[in-house]
This record gives sequence, structure tokens and C-alpha cells, in this order.
Amino acid sequence: MPISMEDVQDKIIVLRGEPVILDRDVAELYGVQTKEINQAVKNNLRKFPKGYILSVEEEEKEELVKNFDRFNVLKHSTVMPTAFTERGLYMMATILKSRQAELTTIAIIDTFASVKELARTLKALNHTEEKEEQKGLLQKSGELIGEIIGNDMATAETETELELNFAVLKVKHTIKRKKQSK
Repeated sequence: MPISMEDVQDKIIVLRGEPVILDRDVAELYGVQTKEINQAVKNNLRKFPKGYILSVEEEEKEELVKNFDRFNVLKHSTVMPTAFTERGLYMMATILKSRQAELTTIAIIDTFASVKELARTLKALNHTEEKEEQKGLLQKSGELIGEIIGNDMATAETETELELNFAVLKVKHTIKRKKQSK
């Protein structure tokens, strides 16, 4: 079953200021059990240097359980989860060798690439004052957001409103989406 960018995006959390995916979610994406993911790491420790995997601390685990319903199963677990950074996910891709692993890896790479492109686009938007360039950047950012969170949605129309208010430029960009008919 193909994995979408939305499937991957739904699994990404921020831990210690870095986007990561917990081992249990990595396993779900790859269609294997969590113990298989952790065993693959143990069997290939040299492939996971510092910064590729984070060990989740007790307080962090409690915070995850409190903030995400899907982590309720961790509440009484004595095993601390691990969190894979983007680099750790790419390295995991070199170990798992199934068709599902290939599809998952492609979705992970595409998702992280789109999120980085969105960040660059928003940064550029923040630093430009030309209205036409802003409009183009807003359109691009809307398309990237749509790509990341809604592959089955088509753009019905876009609306851009520029307003000058006491020398402060306000920009509003609305994307209206509707389900694509299949």
C-alpha cells in the first residue's frame, strides 16, 4: 500500500526542537513491528551515529502521552521509545529492503523535502517587499502546503489580498480546496 506525504506528516513530531518520528510510527509506516525497527538499529549501530536517533526521556514520554492520543499505549510501557531524525530515517531506508520500505522511504524523502522548501519559501516571503514576488511566493507556499497535507484535494480557487496599513504590509492568502472526484 503506497504511503502518502500526509501519512508521513501525521507522524512527525518535534522533540528537542527537531522534527522526528517515533520508532512505533516508523514501524507503522514501514509495515513492520516496532521490535523489528529497533533490532535493525541494534544490528547496524555504526549506521546510526549521534544525532540520527534520540532516546526519549521519561518526561518527554509523559508529555507525548499527554498531548497525543496515539501515544496512550506508551503510558504504562517500561520500554522508552526512540525517535528517528530525518538522517536516521534515511539511514533506516538503507537497511529495510521490502517494496513497502521503498515506498515509505520515497514518501519520507518527499515530505521532508517539501517541508524544507516551504520553510525556504516562507523565509523568502518574509524578506521580499515586491508585491508580484510576494504573490508568487504565496501561491507556491499554498501549493506546497496542499502537497504536504492534502494530496486528494484540488485547488478550486485562490484569493490574495494585499493591504497597506500604517506602513505595515499585511498579506492574506486563502486557498479554497475541494475533494477531487475519482
